[in-house]
Amino acid sequence: MTEFHFVKSSHSGGNAGQECVEVATNLPHTVAVRDSKDAAGPVLCFEPAAWASFRQAVAEGGFCSD
Repeated sequence: MTEFHFVKSSHSGGNAGQECVEVATNLPHTVAVRDSKDAAGPVLCFEPAAWASFRQAVAEGGFCSD
């Protein structure tokens, strides 16, 4: 089985303990996401279209609460 190659967000401050995700797009038809502070923890897998919709909703403020 091919391994995921995770990349940390370019928006990450790089400081330990900050909330950040890592994303892997190296496998066909799969976007894998994990918590950067827990590399051995769970990995969530999405279809690329679902991940793109999620990213768009976040960018448009669809998941922000005041």
